[in-house]
Amino acid sequence: MREKPKQQMRIWAMLCHFSALLGWILLFFLVFIGIPLYLPLNLLAPLMIWRFKKAQYPWIDFQGKESVNFQITWTLYTLIVMIISSFVVLTTFSLTATINSSVNQLKIILDTLLIVFMSLILLILIGQSFVVTFAAIKAYKGQHYRYPLTIRVLR
Repeated sequence: MREKPKQQMRIWAMLCHFSALLGWILLFFLVFIGIPLYLPLNLLAPLMIWRFKKAQYPWIDFQGKESVNFQITWTLYTLIVMIISSFVVLTTFSLTATINSSVNQLKIILDTLLIVFMSLILLILIGQSFVVTFAAIKAYKGQHYRYPLTIRVLR
């Protein structure tokens, strides 16, 4: 049976997971106050914690890699949804414009697409929040957890 990691290691491992959510909150506030940028801020804090603590604690090395891999993967998934959304909106807009639709019809179609794609991104963020919270709790308890649907960039 494996020895349970010490509390200090478990706290740092938990922070590797939870710190990613702080990046999303910071990004939301930056966009909310009018700074339109997309930076993978969700990667910054877990990457920093992992880089500075991995040599000190093997448990943080494992948990940090898991957290960073998951954040890279979900950032990629979010970007893919954004690119597909942009393509669908532009294609729909150009097709609707060539059919000589009224402005109201065009507005309704674009509003519907915007709601659908914003809902997809919101679902991704909510799903990510649940999985990150679950992983953080497991890390604090000293249990191994592997994120689902994650591309293992760091091995």
